[in-house]
Amino acid sequence: MSGHVELMQPLQVGQETVSHRSLGHVSTTAKSREGSGARTPFHDEALNLVQRIFLMQAQKPPHVVVFAGVEHGSGCSQICASVAETLARVVRRPVCMLEGNFRSPALASTSNMTNDYGLADALISEEAITIFCKPLAQENLWILSAGALDADSPSLLTSENLKSRLIELRNAFEFVIVDAPPLESFAEAIILGQLADGLVLVLEAGSTRREPAAAAVSSLRSSNIPILAAVLNKHTQPVPRKISKLI
Repeated sequence: MSGHVELMQPLQVGQETVSHRSLGHVSTTAKSREGSGARTPFHDEALNLVQRIFLMQAQKPPHVVVFAGVEHGSGCSQICASVAETLARVVRRPVCMLEGNFRSPALASTSNMTNDYGLADALISEEAITIFCKPLAQENLWILSAGALDADSPSLLTSENLKSRLIELRNAFEFVIVDAPPLESFAEAIILGQLADGLVLVLEAGSTRREPAAAAVSSLRSSNIPILAAVLNKHTQPVPRKISKLI
């Protein structure tokens, strides 16, 4: 628990305000109840996160938001999917989930979708970006999965074409929620963050180490990427009041 305090304090340096939500442990069982209307603590926290990031902004809300873990295994993909589902249900406007993790794509599997074509294909195509977006069962929700990948696919995320494709997505959807690879290991989250309106940092309780987290925050700030929120995932105990006051 002391590591949690130390991790969150560096996020408040200067004038930048970073909100934090503890989302508990994300399970596919809990997520599968979304369609049945059953409510879980995780769904409530996802709604709180949606309200903080997208619905309570005094100025124009962010429309393209990247979610990235500090390290692998943070549960970032499932958090990304749940936030996108909640956002589409609340705003009732088109929302697209974008798989920006070409290293270990998992976003399509959270929605039981195939990954046969998607962003990688769009980046080498001249067809409209919406051709590669698949509608999901939930109203107002689409997914642009990673698509056909090979060892060279991550280099596509450094291409100039990525910028124009994200502009297309901005024009086609009200919100774009991007799942990115972990910040500690790869540069793609920084590249995607620079093309987005901000980034949500995902940390795993009991696993994310202080040094990589601090390095990730420093890298984001030096790249002028706004940190919209810091999410502590798989946190099974209530956050003490003295810690809540720090964040």
